[in-house]
Amino acid sequence: MERVPILKIGDILLVSIQVDMSDQTAIQLQEDLAERIVATGCHGVIIDITALDIVDSFVGRMLSTIASISKVLDAETVVVGMRPAVAITLVELGLSLNGIRTALNVERGMELIAASRNDEWDEVDVDEDADTTATS
Repeated sequence: MERVPILKIGDILLVSIQVDMSDQTAIQLQEDLAERIVATGCHGVIIDITALDIVDSFVGRMLSTIASISKVLDAETVVVGMRPAVAITLVELGLSLNGIRTALNVERGMELIAASRNDEWDEVDVDEDADTTATS
């Protein structure tokens, strides 16, 4: 069975899907990715699907499931490298990919995750300032 590589780049895990996704490969990827998120404490997951020529409902569901697992583990998911034909197919299949942001390339995906994390920290800072003011 082939495994999909998961690379750590700073606070982000990069998953580059270069193989045909069988059921077993997808299940293994979900397990491997969940373990790596917990082990590294990363807050972002980028899934690069540039090499996928065809996306069916199985792959669409797999991406949604991975995003849900990642979210539960406090990591945002961004899918990058989607080809126009893949986007059209996903829409035609009625797969909305809830909880998944998309970007044209890895660099833009990293920017989205960084911006999202900065927004979350700004909200935390505002909440902490409000608590400090209320107790003063």
